[in-house]
Order: sequence, then structure tokens, then C-alpha cells
Amino acid sequence: MQPASAKWYDRRDYVFIEFCVEDSKDVNVNFEKSKLTFSCLGGNDNFKHLNEIDLYNSIDPNESKHKRTDRSVLCCLRKGESGQSWPRITKERAKLNWLSVDFNNWKDWEDDSDEDMSNFDRFSEMMNNMGGDEDVDLPEVDGADDDSPDSDDEKMPDLE
Repeated sequence: MQPASAKWYDRRDYVFIEFCVEDSKDVNVNFEKSKLTFSCLGGNDNFKHLNEIDLYNSIDPNESKHKRTDRSVLCCLRKGESGQSWPRITKERAKLNWLSVDFNNWKDWEDDSDEDMSNFDRFSEMMNNMGGDEDVDLPEVDGADDDSPDSDDEKMPDLE
């Protein structure tokens, strides 16, 4: 048993943490006021993962959620005190080798005064749009169904 690798980022009302486990099964996420526990079986060999995090600050366990995908499990932790920045996700300053900051999603929200949609609304919308729903309308792409030849349909010369 070993911890799953994870990435986290901070927002005004929520903290997000993504556990990067492909093909996870038996996912269990337990939200407590000051602790998060994650466990699952992952990969082709059903390797057991267990992560326990004593959180930097309190969360609202009833308003915290998670969503499993084929590649990861994303957790949305509702902060106990909205608007308070979390400089780290862990209570202790210890460096955990399986935990890193998700700089692709990091945002300095403290300087933003107006957000048109709350982060939780965005999270909920993103979660509702995830998955393989057949009734999702995809935008039309010009020329996607066009069978007419174009410049990239020409035969390529042989390499020498």
C-alpha cells in the first residue's frame, strides 16, 4: 500500500485536490472537519492506495464532494472560512513526496473582487459536463464532414 500522487490548488471558497489514479475502483473519500482520507484500488494490478491529510484549516464535510474519472479522482473541499487563503493544504509544513501544487489551475484569487460565477458553480458545471453522455450537443466544425480533397490529401513524396 502506498499513497496516490496528488495535485492541489486553492480558490476563494474551495480547495481542490486531484488524486491521480488511473482505472480506480472501490474509491472511498472521507471528508472530516480537519482531515481528508482517500483510498482506492488502482491500475491493472489493483494496487491499494491510501492517503490521509491533516488539513491546513477546517472544511465543511457536508458541502465537500468528489468525482471519479478514468484517470483521477477530483475532490472539492468547501472551506470552513470562505475567503481565507491556504498557503498549503497540510496542517504541518512537512514536504510530502506524493503531493504537489497544481500550477496549471492555480490562480491568485485574492486580488479578484468580482467573480461572475462561484467556484462551486463552475465545479458543479464541470462535473455535470464530464463523462460520456450521448445527448451532449457538440459544436459544428466547418469541413468536418466534407469529403472534398484538400491540400493535405496529396500523396507525400518518398523519403530519401
